[in-house]
Amino acid sequence: MKTATGISLSLMMFLQYFIWSAWYVTMGTYMESSLGATGQDIGQAFSALALATMISPFFVGMIADRFFAAQKIMGVLHLVGAILLVLATKVENSQVFYWVILAYSLVYMPTVALSNSVAFAQMTDPGKQFPWIRVFGTLGWIVAGLLVGTWEIEKTPETFYLAAGVSVALGLLSFALPNTPPKGREVGESTSLFSKESLSIFKDRSYSIFFIAAILVCIPLAFYYGFANPFLNEIGMDKPAQKMILGQFSEGLFILAIPFLFNRIGVKNILLIGILAWILRYVLFAYGYGEPNGWMIYLGIILHGVCYDFFFVTGYMYSEKKAGPKNKNAAQGLFTFATYGLGMVIGTWFSGLVADHYVVGEGHNWQSIWLIPAAIAAAVLLYFIFFFRERKAVA
Repeated sequence: MKTATGISLSLMMFLQYFIWSAWYVTMGTYMESSLGATGQDIGQAFSALALATMISPFFVGMIADRFFAAQKIMGVLHLVGAILLVLATKVENSQVFYWVILAYSLVYMPTVALSNSVAFAQMTDPGKQFPWIRVFGTLGWIVAGLLVGTWEIEKTPETFYLAAGVSVALGLLSFALPNTPPKGREVGESTSLFSKESLSIFKDRSYSIFFIAAILVCIPLAFYYGFANPFLNEIGMDKPAQKMILGQFSEGLFILAIPFLFNRIGVKNILLIGILAWILRYVLFAYGYGEPNGWMIYLGIILHGVCYDFFFVTGYMYSEKKAGPKNKNAAQGLFTFATYGLGMVIGTWFSGLVADHYVVGEGHNWQSIWLIPAAIAAAVLLYFIFFFRERKAVA
């Protein structure tokens, strides 16, 4: 891969995840303070992104992969997305806000798969090269969190304006990215998620077990995405959005370790470490909330790198490796469908119910709330230990 190509892909990833971080992390806090939202309202808003994730692979498979260059579709979607982000700030009702966020999510989520497709198409060795490109997405997430925290705008509509401005920038930049023409018609590549060819990946028992675990582990993930920032604000942490980027710093560190570990300790051990980290994180939150600036809360935040990278980034690489040469895009779409789609739909709905159930006065019983995703992650861990089998040589 040429240096100039690597730079353009890195900038693409930086802006792609900057946009997501700028509004998404603090959306629950914004909804509570500006819209008077309940836990179920917040869960519903976060589920919009998950629903869009379930729909977007069909868009990518049926249109982008067949008829248009990926980078051009990205450009159009990000420009439309900027308009919708601004529109979200004009809404004063939680239910109307949900529909605007759903509309935005429907144009944003396809760009995640498209950015991966653009990146993979330029790579000669994705297993080694992709983490080095993807780490710039983590950097973008960090910078957005730093700005939101430093400017103290997490309860204001300014987060959406920030995301909209960067969305315009990436929309324009996308038209200058390396050309990634549709390949489905050229080489007979399977782009439909549920075609016979795409679903053949489930003939591999180990991948089927992994796929189910990926759905289930997204239930604990939804608790973090939806309620970590409101939790940190409620317990009195100073500038929590800024402190939460410690998780992305660790994500950037651990993502670089994956290429070295992937073939050395095996995919099963990497995934197990990731699930264990989810359990530990929520136990730390459950018992450390009495000291908002204590080591338990900070360690729970920092564990995000292990939680996310060792399961989700590894999952994308595992899906890439398991897919046949004509099913790679479909495999990426299937994994995204399982995690940020189906798993998050279940998780956002369930986490909202749990948060409302444990409302106490003007706050929440956070210990009880966090012990529930910890227990779910523990159940997934046991399931994975007993049923997942993968030879090291294949991983």
